[in-house]
Amino acid sequence: MYVILGATGNTGSMAARKLLDRGKKVRVVGRDGKKLAPLASRGADAFPANVLDTDALSRAFAGAEGVYVLMPPAMSLPDFRAYEDQVTESIAKALEKGGVTHAVTLSSFGADKPDKTGPVVGLHKMEKRLAQIKGLNALHLRAGYFMENTLAQIGIIKSLGVMGGPVRGDVLLPMIATRDIGAVAAEALLRLDFKGQKTQELLGPRDMTYTEAARIAGEAIGKPDLAYMELPDEQVIQAMTGMGISKDMALLICEMSAAINSGYMKPLEPRSERNTTPTTFVTFVEEVFLPAFKGQAASAR
Repeated sequence: MYVILGATGNTGSMAARKLLDRGKKVRVVGRDGKKLAPLASRGADAFPANVLDTDALSRAFAGAEGVYVLMPPAMSLPDFRAYEDQVTESIAKALEKGGVTHAVTLSSFGADKPDKTGPVVGLHKMEKRLAQIKGLNALHLRAGYFMENTLAQIGIIKSLGVMGGPVRGDVLLPMIATRDIGAVAAEALLRLDFKGQKTQELLGPRDMTYTEAARIAGEAIGKPDLAYMELPDEQVIQAMTGMGISKDMALLICEMSAAINSGYMKPLEPRSERNTTPTTFVTFVEEVFLPAFKGQAASAR
């Protein structure tokens, strides 16, 4: 049996579906039992639980061949780094109590750095904490910059007529679709061929800039001249808090962006077949960004 945390999220749901497609027994864990229903209808064992409930996680992990663990998003919390540390400790103790021997984690490029990378610092600490668990073999998937992050641009495009954010427009980013992360996680769980503590970067199909992303998205939505603007932190923080994101998280995102802009936070592995994933940004825009853009336009009428 395999256990998937965050099974209602982008990567967890894909990992669960891939394993179910292979006829495997899968236990899916999420905060909202109703959202687990589609996976339960496909034969998964639905296990509603809060990731901070160590005892519940321990029960969920019991008897698992392999577990997929991640940091659930919590964009409105006033102290996200404290939350990350609490989640890490809860997961680590549950893995210990559950006697889990293999775990695949969702980490990030930049997790090699101990500081100055915003929310990614918490993933660095998670990798270090799991390394302390006796008998646990862990594969940390250090994923690139989520293509899904560009969905936040829809509101900016509608209000300002441009894409905009704290990342420089000319910085090459290893943009990746979250579906591809989930697929790699599922394959790693099926193989369970990693020993000790391993890291593997996942870098998307190729590196690209936000300026190029704006051009591709612009063509799809009928705005071929769509531009990207780097915005000052103050404006980014104001916009994010207006969207319900806590000031603390907005500051962390700005810190991460500065680390990306300076090159402090960057992939370490040379691009290879192993860390290159298939979904292009053009495909992502056609299948995800454009429908979301049209959906928001429709709801605004």
